[in-house]
Amino acid sequence: MQQSNIATNRQPNKAIEKLHAFAWLAWCFSQNRGKIVMFRLVKAPLHIAPTLFLLLTHAPLVYAQTTQVTATQPQTSINEFSFSIPAQNANEALTELAKQANTTLLFPFDLAKKVKTNALEGTFTLNEALSQLLKDTELAVVVDEAGMLSIRSRSSLLAKANQANKEEKASEEGNNGLEKIAVVGTRNAPRSAVDSPVPLDVIGSKALRSQGNSDVLSMLSVMVPSLNVNDQPINDASSLVRPANLRGMSSDHTLLLLNGKRRHRSAVITFLGGGLSDGAQGPDISIIPAYALKQVEVLRDGASAQYGSDAIAGVINFVLKDAREGGSVALKLGGYSEGDGELFQIQLNNGFAIGDKGFLNATAEYRQQNGTSRSVQRSDAQALIEQGNTFIQTPSQVWGALDVNEDIKLALNAGTAISQLTEFYSFATAARRKITGGFYFRNPQTREGVFSRTDPNTGESRLIVADLDGLENGIACPSITLSTNNVLQDPDYQRIADNTTELGANCFAFNEWFPGGFTPKFGGTITDASLAMGIRHELPKGWAMDASATLGYSDIEYTISNTVNPSLGPRTPTSFSPGGVSQIERTLNLDFSKLIQSIFEDPISIGLGAEWRKETYFQKAGDEASYIAGPFALEPPLGLSEGFSIGSNGFPGYQPQSAGHWSRNNWALYADVELFLTEAMQVGLAARVEHFSDFGSTFDGKLSMRYKLNDTFALRGSVNTGFKAPTVGQSNVINVTTAYGVNGLEDQATLPPTDLISLQLGATPLTPEESVNFSLGMVMQASDNFFATLDYFNIRLSDRISTTSAIPLTEQDISALVAQGRPDAVKYNAAKYFTNDFDTKTQGVDLVVNYSFSYNDWANALLLAYNWTDTQVERLTLYPALVNDEMQLLPNLTPSRIRMLEDNLPAHRGSVTLEQVKDNWALTWRLNYYGEFYEDHLDASAGMDIYGSALTTFDAQLAWKVQPHIQLTLGAQNLFDALPDENPFQGEVGALYPPTSPGGINGAFYYAGIEYTFN
Repeated sequence: MQQSNIATNRQPNKAIEKLHAFAWLAWCFSQNRGKIVMFRLVKAPLHIAPTLFLLLTHAPLVYAQTTQVTATQPQTSINEFSFSIPAQNANEALTELAKQANTTLLFPFDLAKKVKTNALEGTFTLNEALSQLLKDTELAVVVDEAGMLSIRSRSSLLAKANQANKEEKASEEGNNGLEKIAVVGTRNAPRSAVDSPVPLDVIGSKALRSQGNSDVLSMLSVMVPSLNVNDQPINDASSLVRPANLRGMSSDHTLLLLNGKRRHRSAVITFLGGGLSDGAQGPDISIIPAYALKQVEVLRDGASAQYGSDAIAGVINFVLKDAREGGSVALKLGGYSEGDGELFQIQLNNGFAIGDKGFLNATAEYRQQNGTSRSVQRSDAQALIEQGNTFIQTPSQVWGALDVNEDIKLALNAGTAISQLTEFYSFATAARRKITGGFYFRNPQTREGVFSRTDPNTGESRLIVADLDGLENGIACPSITLSTNNVLQDPDYQRIADNTTELGANCFAFNEWFPGGFTPKFGGTITDASLAMGIRHELPKGWAMDASATLGYSDIEYTISNTVNPSLGPRTPTSFSPGGVSQIERTLNLDFSKLIQSIFEDPISIGLGAEWRKETYFQKAGDEASYIAGPFALEPPLGLSEGFSIGSNGFPGYQPQSAGHWSRNNWALYADVELFLTEAMQVGLAARVEHFSDFGSTFDGKLSMRYKLNDTFALRGSVNTGFKAPTVGQSNVINVTTAYGVNGLEDQATLPPTDLISLQLGATPLTPEESVNFSLGMVMQASDNFFATLDYFNIRLSDRISTTSAIPLTEQDISALVAQGRPDAVKYNAAKYFTNDFDTKTQGVDLVVNYSFSYNDWANALLLAYNWTDTQVERLTLYPALVNDEMQLLPNLTPSRIRMLEDNLPAHRGSVTLEQVKDNWALTWRLNYYGEFYEDHLDASAGMDIYGSALTTFDAQLAWKVQPHIQLTLGAQNLFDALPDENPFQGEVGALYPPTSPGGINGAFYYAGIEYTFN
C-alpha cells in the first residue's frame, strides 16, 4: 500500500522530523528489526497522517514516503551524489543527507540528537558520504544482507559478530527486548512498553512458547503475575471455561481484543466461580490458538473510555501473525509425573502471498489431553466399604484436570491493498473443544432424592422405593429406615432387589442399579467462532478512516452421563443432553484519525469513532428426560409423593419455559487526543458516551500523563472512570446445579432478578457496575538493555454484579410460588439471583524489571515480574431478615464468601525468568512464587476454612536447533514437583489438595517437542 501523492510548499520542520522518526521507530519495532528509524525523504514534506494511519494497520510495507521530485543537486553518476551539509546534530545532518541523496536511511533518532557530525562538501558515493559525515563519532554505518543502509551506535558494534547475530536473532523471535510495540491503550501511534503512559506488557510469541502450557490462557498467567487462573475441577460450566482474574478483578472485568478489535464474550456464566467470579460472564481466552500469535499486549489499566464496557481491570490484545511466506509445524508430547494428564498437540502455521503486497496467514492446532486425579477416598465412601459394600469405586470421586477429548483451533489473518489509498483486511478464528469431568459422588444411602428421603420433622431417613403399580394400589413396598448399617444387607431391601418375585418386580430402588452409588460425568462441547473484516482508507486533508464489522459466536452444548432422572424410576436414561447456551455479538466500528500541527512542537494526535453493537443470548431446552417430572416425583403441592427428585441429577435440563433468546443493542461515540505539551510532558485524553437499550446511558473519561524527568527516568499515571454493563445472560439466565451447602449437597437455582422467585426473595433490576481507577508509576530506562517499571493502581468498584449466596426456600415460599404458577419451585432447595450487591476497593503494585546482557558468549535476557494485590469489600447491601422473631437488616453474602472475594487470590505473586541463547542452544529458566491464600472449601460456608501456604515452583526448558530448520525441545513445568499443603478436609469429598490452590494441584509436568520451519 503506497502513500498518497500529496505535498505542501513548506520544508519539513523539526516536529515533522521527530514524527517521522517515531513513526519509523514504531514500524521497525513492530517488524522486530531493532531500535532504528527509517526515512525516505525528498525535497517535498511528508504526508504525515496517512503514515501514522498505515502504522496503525500493521501493514507490512508501511514507510514514510512523499511525492517523488527531482533532486536539486545534480547526480554525477549512478552511485555518486553532490552534498553540501554543515556540521550539526546528527539527526538533522542525516535527514539532510537522505534528502540530497533521495534515498533511504535508518538511524537511532534519540542517539542522533546527541551526536555532532562533521561537515560534508563535495561529490561522494553514499557510503563515502556517511563515513565522512560520521567519522570519529559514536555512530557507524551498517549494511545488511539486502543492501539496506542503517546507522547504529558504534559501541554496540564492538561486540563479537557472532554474539551480535545471536542477540539480533533473539530479538526477532520475541525476546524481552525493547523493540516491541503495542497498539492497545491508544487509538493513535503505537508505542513501546516504556513509552506508554499506562502499564503495558508486550509478550512475544517465543516467550509464550517457552513453557509447558498448551493453551494461551495458562501461558499468559505464567508471564503476567497480576493475571491469576485457578483450575476448576468440579464447578459446573466454570470447569469448561476457566475464569481469568486480572489485577484481582472478576473475569468479566477484562476486555479482549483481537488485532485491536473487540472480541465477544463466552456464553458460559460461571455460576460457581470461586467467589470472585461468581456470576461472571467473561471471555474464553483459551480458544485462541497460541501458535497463531505474533505477540500479546496486556494493558493493565482501566480503559472503558476507549473500548467500552468490561475494560475495568484492563485489556488484552492478541495480535495475529502476518507473515506472507514461510511457516512451521510443531509436535508436542507431555505428561505429569503421576503418570496421567498425557498431552498430544500438533500445530501448523503458514503464510501465503496475495499479489505483490497482500498476505494470508493461516494457523491450525489440534490437542488431546487426558485428565488427572489428585484424590483420596471420601470418608463416607470408606465407611461404606468398611460396612461391606464392595461396589464402591476407588476413589469414588475424582479431583483433577478434566479430559480434553478434542480441541481444534483455527485462525486466519489476511490483508491486501485495493488501491494506493485503500487496504482491505480480515481475520477469523474458529474452535471446537470437547471436555469431560466429574461431579460429586452420590452416596447410595444418604443422597437425598435418589436413594433417601429425610423427614424434616423427625429427622428419620428412609430408603426411597418406587411402587410401580402405584401407592396404596396392588402390592405394597416395604419401608426401610436407613442407618449406618449397609442397606444392601437389609432383608427388606433384598426382597426389593429380587426381581424374580412379584414384590421385587413391583418395587424399585436405585440401589439395584447403583449399589455403590454413582458419580455423574459432566462435560460439554464448546464451539466458538469470530469473523472480522474492514477497510482502511486515506481521506483528503490528512484524515485516515477505518471501517470494520465483526461477528462473534460462542456456544456450549452440555452433556451429563452416569446419572439418572430419579422421578422416572426404572424408565430413566443414564445419559442426558440438558440443553445449552449461546452468545452472538455483532459490532460495527467507524474510526477516524489525524495528526494536526499546532502551537506545540509535536503534532496533536486525534482519534474519533462510533460503534454499534448488538448482543443476543440464547438458552436452549434440554431433552425431555433431563427436566421432566416423572411419575415418581416428590411434589407434595402437586399431589405427587413417591419421593424422587426431578431432572437429570447433578445438572437438571433447561425447561422449555426457560428457553428463549434475549437481545440488546448499544451505540457509542468516543474520542481520543494525545499530545506533547512540552518535549518531556505527554498527555492523553479520552471520552466515551454509550447508550444501552435496556438500562440507559453512561459517560466515561480518562486522563493519562507521562513526564520524562531525564534520559533515564519518567513518571506516568492515569485517572479514569469505567463501567461494566450487566450482560444479557445475567439478566435472563435460569440455571439449576447441585452444589454444597451447610447441610451438604443441594439443588441450587440461579435465577434472573426479574424471576418471580427472585422477586419474592428481594431482587431488584440490575444496573451497571461503575469504577474509578487511578494509577501512578515510574519508568527507568538505563540503556537499551535495561528498563524497569513500577506502578501502583487503585480501583474502586461500586454496585458489583454477582450472585447472592444461596437462600433456602421454605415450604411456605414453595407453596406460595406454586400457587402463583411456578410449580418448578418444588425442585429447589435454595435459590440465588443476580444483584448489584457490594462495593470493593482493589489496590496493588506491579513491578517489571528487564535486563539483557552477555556472559561467556551467551546472550541473556532476565525478566523479573512481581504483583501485590489487595481487595477489600467496603459496602454490602442489607436485606430484611427475620431473626428470632425480630426483623433485622443483614447482608446476604456470608463471611466466608466475603473472605473468598478478598483473599482467595494470593496477595503476592512473582516470577523470575532467564532466557539464554548460544549458537544453536536456547535455555529458559523460570522461578514462580505464589503467596498465601484462603479457601472456603467447596464454597459451602460450612466452616471448612483453608489457609494455604505460599508455594514456589521452578520451570526449565532446553531448545536445540539440530539443523537450521529443525528444533528439538525438552522441558519441565514445576520441575521439582512442588505441591500445595494437603487439604485438612480431604475426607469430606476426597480432594487431596485445596482445589483453588493458585499454583495448581497436579505437580510436575514434563514435555518434549519438535518443530520444523520451512520457507
